[in-house]
Amino acid sequence: VRVAVKNKVPLVRSLTLNWVAFCIETSNKATVLKLHKEYVPICMECLNDSTPDVRDSSFSVLTAIAKMVGMKPLERSLEKLDDVRKKKLSDMIGSATDTVLSSGTVPTSSSGAATSAREVTDSSTMRRSAASMLSGKKPIHAAAPAKKSGPAKSTAKKTDGGPQSKASAAPEIEDVEPSEMSLEEIEERLNSVVKTETISQLKSTVWKERLEAIGMLKQDVENLTELDKSAELLVRLLCAVPGWNEKNVQVQQQVIEVITYIASTVKKFPKRCVVLCLLGISERVADIKTRAPAMKCLTAFCEAVGPGFVFERLYKIMKEHKNPKVLSEGILWMVSAVEDFGTSNLKLKDIIDFCKDTGLQSSAAATRNSTIKLIGMLHKFVGPDIKGFLSDVKPALLSALDAEYEKNPFEGAAAPPKRTVRALDTASSTSAASSDGLPREDISSKITPALLKNLGSPDWKLRLESIEAVNKIVEEAHKRIQPTGTVDLFTALRGRLNDSNKNLVMATLSSIGVLASAMGPSVEKSSKGILADVLKCIGDNKKHMRECTLTALDSWVAATQLDKMVPYIAVALGDQKSGSEGRKDLFDWLSKHVSKMSDPAEALPLLKPSASSLMDKSSEVRKAAETFMNEVLKICGQAAVAKNLRDLPSPTMAIVAERLKLSSVHEGISDSVKTVTTSMSLPSKGGLKNIKPGLNDRSSNVGKAASQRGVPARASVTMISSQDSLQSQALFNIKDSNKEDRERRVLVRKFKFEEPRREQIDELKVDLFKHFREDVSLRLWNSDFKRQIDGIELLQKVGIGNIRTYSCAVNCAT
Repeated sequence: VRVAVKNKVPLVRSLTLNWVAFCIETSNKATVLKLHKEYVPICMECLNDSTPDVRDSSFSVLTAIAKMVGMKPLERSLEKLDDVRKKKLSDMIGSATDTVLSSGTVPTSSSGAATSAREVTDSSTMRRSAASMLSGKKPIHAAAPAKKSGPAKSTAKKTDGGPQSKASAAPEIEDVEPSEMSLEEIEERLNSVVKTETISQLKSTVWKERLEAIGMLKQDVENLTELDKSAELLVRLLCAVPGWNEKNVQVQQQVIEVITYIASTVKKFPKRCVVLCLLGISERVADIKTRAPAMKCLTAFCEAVGPGFVFERLYKIMKEHKNPKVLSEGILWMVSAVEDFGTSNLKLKDIIDFCKDTGLQSSAAATRNSTIKLIGMLHKFVGPDIKGFLSDVKPALLSALDAEYEKNPFEGAAAPPKRTVRALDTASSTSAASSDGLPREDISSKITPALLKNLGSPDWKLRLESIEAVNKIVEEAHKRIQPTGTVDLFTALRGRLNDSNKNLVMATLSSIGVLASAMGPSVEKSSKGILADVLKCIGDNKKHMRECTLTALDSWVAATQLDKMVPYIAVALGDQKSGSEGRKDLFDWLSKHVSKMSDPAEALPLLKPSASSLMDKSSEVRKAAETFMNEVLKICGQAAVAKNLRDLPSPTMAIVAERLKLSSVHEGISDSVKTVTTSMSLPSKGGLKNIKPGLNDRSSNVGKAASQRGVPARASVTMISSQDSLQSQALFNIKDSNKEDRERRVLVRKFKFEEPRREQIDELKVDLFKHFREDVSLRLWNSDFKRQIDGIELLQKVGIGNIRTYSCAVNCAT
């Protein structure tokens, strides 16, 4: 045993320990007391083995020793175990004790029962799970009544009804491994369901008699009212006679059709039946004559027990089968199964590993092509994230996979499954709930204090290496990570966004985008507002830096949606440090993504900072802002946009209304805005009405104007040319202009010219729009200097004094 447990092959170590456990269970107490001091240290050492099967087998040996001699001889050795292993061992010992107590009186009643118990225990030693090994004696209680004397009909009812009721009461302990059952026993239990002549003909060497018998059996099965009770026995009968070695194609097809009918009709189809049939059905799939009914039968199995269980069992069969057709055609069936049932009931990591290790590595071109189709179908439900798990595939296969992705574009929720599973037990539903998407890896153990410290190192080379280390960690996790332990990582990366080395800033932006894509929606809570610092990089004068920022934003919006980013973007749009090129790029980026928002109303807070940009000195910024606001107008409607902009100053609102072609203005907007907007949209119906605000109203309007960051004025040439009818009106209105009050507030500084402050420019603009004729105001505040000259010439014609003062102020403002 000591030599065997040090063997390099894990299966040898596992089977050796299973054999030791069996020997201990079948020995007497005195022998175990002598030998346990030799075996316990061996088991304690094997508990640290890297293979789970070996660890489970070690637990089985310790459980057998404790069951035989008690826990006292093990106390000193078990003190070295951690709490998790102690709990597992105690649970196993408790379940083993319950098994012995529940079946302890049965073996003494019949020699046949004892023999059956020995056979079940012997077969259980070949299982690799400690839990299944300990439950190996449970079939004793169900198998014992089979040998009792009495009417065969009553015996069949007891044996069939008992275990099935147990399975329905506790589906989590359903035994999926079928036990051995002789043909004579099957015939005895089915004598009330299937005629003796039918079974005799199924054994016949004449294929016509077998074909006639299977037809009769099919009719009998269809006429059964309580098919659930006899489903497993009927499947066992068909697996025995005519069996899966049947050579006649017609008989094979009929057998498959009967099994398909049973699987699709009964309320609960036992998984043991699937295990009994799966090898034979998979071989029939490889035969072109029986492929169609065999694939239909596999689909019926998936509807009955779930595709996850069927796939899991098929992996091993297809890997080890000598016929390459079994692998290639089996994978083709998997393609149709994924299309029918989706991926919610599958363990995606297992199927991807199977495709990589078996399908794509096959030397047969048919198998590789089938695997490529299967991965393409997974892409339809899972999306581009699956590519991260296949990055180490050969380049030729990658190009073929890319072509398959294009044939199966990601549909997500738009691709609902065509078929559903009739009934899932607790274990299956749990696994399905946990495998809705691709698995995410916990990288918290890899985010070491040394890594975080190096991210802030004075040496730029160490900082760069640390950033590259972060990318490598995400790459090794197939670009699917959990948020655990990433808060400190984002904090460290946030400091690198202000790095003096611009190359490091761009590398940091790339890493942040990679992390956002890998984490998904949870990145918002773990990032601690790092998005605000990312948006500041959009103001860099280097085009490459701005492109890196937009790439990071693309990754972020794909992970969290634009709705969550609006507060940060609104601040960035109003930040003058962003620069004209940065704001232009940000507006262009927003125009592409705003239509994809789940809630269009979330985009409304971006309108006010965008309105200020309509008067930006850069024509590109103005054009980009106008394009973005028109996109918002399309998805939100005029009423919502007008309501959101009602607090804008009158001149700014006039420009916005003209640019966006708002046909109606919300009731909450001030009368002055209504007047300006109406005159701009309908210039031929009347002139600008005289506005007579009081001192308080004027002060409030000035305050509102001063709160705007952008310069609120600009008019198009086409609009000015359309307002020639206004020139017949008075050039300006000086009635109630409060000139004396303004003169008292203004501090005159002689012979000293300073750049006017923002509030002074806004105040001047408000006064011009109030007291000057509309076309003159729009000319003076136009960004085109030729239009400004036209406005000044209009003022000169009427002989206004001190015209230089006005023109200087207007030019400074524009």
